[in-house]
Amino acid sequence: MTKIVISGYYGFANAGDEAMLSALVTSLREYISDAEITVISGNPAMTGANHQVRTVHRFNLPGIVAAVRSCQILISGGGSLLQDVTSARSIYYYLFIIRLAEFFGKPVMLYAQGIGPVTRPRARKAVRSVLQKAQMIGVRDADSQTELEVMGVTAPPIYVTADAVLSMRPADREIGAAILQSRNLKDRRKKIGIAVRDWQGLTAYKKALAESADALYRLYEGQIVFIPMQHPADSATAKEIMSYMECPAVSLESAYSAAELMSLLGAMDVVIANRLHALVFASLMGVPVTAISYDPKIDSFINLIGEKICGTVDTIRAEAIVADAAAKLAAGAQRREVKEKLDALRRRSLQNADLAVQALHRKG
Repeated sequence: MTKIVISGYYGFANAGDEAMLSALVTSLREYISDAEITVISGNPAMTGANHQVRTVHRFNLPGIVAAVRSCQILISGGGSLLQDVTSARSIYYYLFIIRLAEFFGKPVMLYAQGIGPVTRPRARKAVRSVLQKAQMIGVRDADSQTELEVMGVTAPPIYVTADAVLSMRPADREIGAAILQSRNLKDRRKKIGIAVRDWQGLTAYKKALAESADALYRLYEGQIVFIPMQHPADSATAKEIMSYMECPAVSLESAYSAAELMSLLGAMDVVIANRLHALVFASLMGVPVTAISYDPKIDSFINLIGEKICGTVDTIRAEAIVADAAAKLAAGAQRREVKEKLDALRRRSLQNADLAVQALHRKG
């Protein structure tokens, strides 16, 4: 039995992170047939039920110590764990888990991680100190590799792979169709999906989204559908945006599974989002996206698929959103170049599990 411990931001009902875990677990089981997986989670019962894994609460220190001491490898990831923008403290939590594995002499692999931004000198020094002893590092974009090199992480091999979610197969379209039908949204009108998060209490980008949603509604007599990647937080953001709108819109206020969300996003004609995994899900389903950035990870993914962001949460204007979304709607389908790049990214994403196998057997 190969005992694997996975550390990440799991058990918080964030669809993107849960999709990463699902993809990670599926890939590991394909490559390591005797894998016994334990996930460190904020909600062990939910994580265990959803992913059929063993679990330990993220603040159960004795349980974490026992799991790490008895494992054959620690997987840290995926996602943006090593950054100090959303929290100045969480980076030290994830580094502590890695350091614990190193203390017990266990191999450590970073799995499809997005590195940074790490702005504080003390945090940058801690990242360098801890990661120098890792066995293998897989990052989801070249910017993350560069950031590690600038911080002085030179000992472990660093591979540019791709986000774990990109290894997922498209969802069954009937799942989303059934949800939309239950909300009386199953007709031939253009559907404009919006999946956004709050960011540092900013309101200007929300008003720009409201203005652009009104404009797209009027242009196409379309249906504006807000889709929450993390309920209830995203639903609250949708409610705020809708309060600025003049035209009708629908907010799907439920905690949907990754498969449900992917299928819902796949039922849209275009998706406007500042949620990374809404952009990934829609792209995997062949739906063109209009991206608004709040973090370098958005820019990195959009660049990887050969597209451009239409602005940031600090600078976005309604005119830019409307122009980009209207161009995507006029084209009527995802560009061939985007499809080809997504196929290549899927192959790179599957490389993560192969690197985990290598890390299991790598010395030093």
